[in-house]
Amino acid sequence: MPISRRSLIAGVPAAAALAAAAAPGAETVRLPKKIRLAMLTGPGHMAEILDPLPLLPDVELAGVAGSEKELARLAKNKYVAAAMKYGSLTEMLDREKPDVVGLCNDNGGRAAAILECAKRKMHVIAEKPYAVSSADYRKVKQAVKDSGIHVSMLVPMRFEPQFKALKKIVDDGLIGDVIQVSAQKSYKASTDEWKVKRATYGSTILWIGIHMIDLMRWTSGRELVDATAWQTHVGFPEMGDQENVSASVYKLDNGGLAILRMDYLRPKSAPTHGDDRVRLAGTKGVAEYMEATGVTVVTADQKPRVITELPPEGHVLIDFLQGVYEGKPRIVTEADIWRVNELTLAAHESSMQGGETVRLG
Repeated sequence: MPISRRSLIAGVPAAAALAAAAAPGAETVRLPKKIRLAMLTGPGHMAEILDPLPLLPDVELAGVAGSEKELARLAKNKYVAAAMKYGSLTEMLDREKPDVVGLCNDNGGRAAAILECAKRKMHVIAEKPYAVSSADYRKVKQAVKDSGIHVSMLVPMRFEPQFKALKKIVDDGLIGDVIQVSAQKSYKASTDEWKVKRATYGSTILWIGIHMIDLMRWTSGRELVDATAWQTHVGFPEMGDQENVSASVYKLDNGGLAILRMDYLRPKSAPTHGDDRVRLAGTKGVAEYMEATGVTVVTADQKPRVITELPPEGHVLIDFLQGVYEGKPRIVTEADIWRVNELTLAAHESSMQGGETVRLG
């Protein structure tokens, strides 16, 4: 059973985390060659890189780079403990010469980190977004193309059973042609140092919006175009530059609409950190997910029902490695990655321009 992607960040003991990953039902994944993996630590979801390692006997975590504080926080993880430690990404890349690099640094530094890996022709699986400006994003995309490396991005929600179930409902034609998508992310606020500064955070649309923007197009089977968005900060001065409310609207390629609302207003008394919701309304019915009700579907010829048999959970790192080294079809394709970065940057830029529509086509 995969561990929550926040398990290590939340302080779950390494032994418990490894035991959960190796629980009955978890399948070992063999690769055709030994892979040297390196990781840049930071505020990103490092568990997405570390959690599946018990299932990947052909992958060696050769090096870990980061601050003394980050390395100390991960010291009890047996894979981190066995890896060489470095104070900088470039020193680690030059000495360890890894095949694959996991980048979990802050949003502002991500583009430069990807460029360093591309320069050395090392495959990359990175946090999202790839850049906090369109100019830096274009540099990253061109460098990846020129280097010939493969890339992936930490969009793990695609691998969660509830969202895989929504996609299957649409793929099976149960709700017809999706013409409205609505989604929500509501989180408890945090004031981590990197989040309260524009240079390292970017924006709330860039950091958490990209998850839902990716899910909206993936589950619905529709392409998103023409972004209009707003995000702002009301009250809570301790949050610095971090926006706490946001609304984004996209047109769909079939003439429909997609709407995303987000906030950092979830009370600390709430039982979970986040409240994620996706609703897909089609020409034959409606499917939706929220934690309170699970996955539900209602159609013209079937009463409302809860989907209790969900697809198995997957993992974005395993998806990437099997795609690169075994040629298996990837759930997160490189075309998906480029598109969702562009869609997210379009919404971000629209919000910076006071809600002016950004045309994507």
